[in-house]
Amino acid sequence: MVGLSDLSPFFGSPNPQTEITDIRIYPIKSCRGISLRSTALTKQGLDFDRNWMIVDPDTKNFQTIRETSELTLLDTALENTHADGSLALTVRFRPSPGESVSVPARPTEEWLTENTQGLQDVTIWGNQTDAWIYNDDVNSLLSKWIGKPLALAYKGPTPRVLRGNGSPESIGREERMNFPDMMPIQIANEASIEELNSRLTAKSEKEITIERFRPNIIVKGGDQDGIPAWSEDEWKKVQIIASERNSSWSSVPWSSGQSTIPMDVLCRCLRCQVPNVDPETAEKHPKEPWDTLVKYRRIDEGLKFKPCFGMLCLPLIEGVIEVGTKFEIMETTKDHKFMKNH
Repeated sequence: MVGLSDLSPFFGSPNPQTEITDIRIYPIKSCRGISLRSTALTKQGLDFDRNWMIVDPDTKNFQTIRETSELTLLDTALENTHADGSLALTVRFRPSPGESVSVPARPTEEWLTENTQGLQDVTIWGNQTDAWIYNDDVNSLLSKWIGKPLALAYKGPTPRVLRGNGSPESIGREERMNFPDMMPIQIANEASIEELNSRLTAKSEKEITIERFRPNIIVKGGDQDGIPAWSEDEWKKVQIIASERNSSWSSVPWSSGQSTIPMDVLCRCLRCQVPNVDPETAEKHPKEPWDTLVKYRRIDEGLKFKPCFGMLCLPLIEGVIEVGTKFEIMETTKDHKFMKNH
């Protein structure tokens, strides 16, 4: 594999730096995300990210874009719609903008006990965890919009322990997450989507947005003042560095009091065909970008038939991050190998 120093003179410095250009959360797994200027980064991921998911009301198995592409037509927003000024998660169906459903964004156990079907076992990737299943006043509208029975689930108190590359056997400690597939955070590089788009347009295909890959943190790419395409493949440790205006992080409740947030980069993000789905229309392209990616991005020895885009990470401390904050690559490796979520 080509080393980072071979890709660009930018990597002549010991710790290459770039900056965060976008922060995205997806409050409901597989539904439309929200772009933020700043947010809290916890050890379980970004605040509100994938705290909810959609399940089959009978089997309680999770539902995603993979089998129900129309889920991406469910727009999410965090709004102060409650009379007491508390934050609410509001869901709207893009083809029916006049309708919406709202639930508390930080529900108390008392509220959940009174307003849901109770705490139940749900299944995600063949593994069980617990979740509060909402009542029909919420679920009936979601089901009507998508055209099949669905139920909204909110992550329960039982820890969902990381598996695979993040398992206690792999990293020597127990870490947890809400409803992401594998890890709390996915980081993507702007230069990599630009390079992929150059290949798509050369085939007379339309460019796609990085949103299709559903990253949480997007960093600036480019040889001059960013980082080269696909250099993220070798990241091992990175950190987010507080800017001058963030020097008061220690006063923020979420913050560790430190001016940097280090993260372990545990593995590459191996891809299915979800990026073939246009998040604006829910239409699935029969070939792209899958066909292009499999021709040159099947680079991980752990699961050779799947292409890679983005890196999956684990924050080591908590803090506040914002667009424009410096992002530094601290350590690289050629030894990344994907481990299945067993």
